[in-house]
Amino acid sequence: MFRRFGFFFLTNLLVIITISIISSLLGVRGYMDANGINYQSLLVWCLLWGMVGSFISLQMSRWSAKKMMGIQLIDPKSPGQFSWLTGKVEQCSRAANLPKLPEIGIYESPEINAFATGPSKSRSLVAFSTGIINSMSQDELEGVIAHEIAHIQNGDMVTMTLIQGVMNAFVLFFSRIISFAVANLFDENKRALVQIATTIIFDILLTILAHLVVNYFSRQREYRADAGAASLVGRDKMIAALEHLKRRFEPMEDVKSLATMKIAGAGDSFWSTHPSLDNRIGSLKNSYR
Repeated sequence: MFRRFGFFFLTNLLVIITISIISSLLGVRGYMDANGINYQSLLVWCLLWGMVGSFISLQMSRWSAKKMMGIQLIDPKSPGQFSWLTGKVEQCSRAANLPKLPEIGIYESPEINAFATGPSKSRSLVAFSTGIINSMSQDELEGVIAHEIAHIQNGDMVTMTLIQGVMNAFVLFFSRIISFAVANLFDENKRALVQIATTIIFDILLTILAHLVVNYFSRQREYRADAGAASLVGRDKMIAALEHLKRRFEPMEDVKSLATMKIAGAGDSFWSTHPSLDNRIGSLKNSYR
């Protein structure tokens, strides 16, 4: 766990340093002038920190995943004991018309999990825990493989990055406008302190609202990936995989930053990144009557 937090911290530090360098090169120094907020400068500043940060994280996603999860890549030319797994990944990738075979990795964990990440369809990674490989049947595991390939086929990593970037910019932009307006209601000697405090408060409140939006789209992408898997390998294999997860899935750690690296999530609410397994199974059954 400490290694994962270490690489998560390092990734965010590199993002901050990179954006700071870009800001300096573009001459983006701030958004306040003698007349108050310069809204054009504020918009540029918010888009820079919101969108660029998300896309830098996306570009680093494969590297970050390998380091955080301790992923060992499998050579498709000499897969050894994982020949069946690499063969199915290749088969699903061809069926999904991916421009390039994803990197295939294994990581040591008793958790029943798999995920896909990467900045594009031609630069992607699919990874499987030893827990999922050792516990699932081949039909169930084929459903999981197809589900992760469907994520890549749908461009879900880029879509979620765009949504997260827009929400980040939304939070930064409106929290600063609101805090400036609130601060102007106070005496001049109190305005700076009030503006700092209200900026922090509205950053938190608007981030909570933004999470609801992001999580909604995250749940929708899981339904689309399930449907994509059903079209690639058949509905029954995807349902079998979900039913296995329903019996056995237990998240090993409740870390929000790692939620996208899960094949399922606990609970089913507006805060969930994944729909409930019952809803996912029901959606597949109802779609293929």
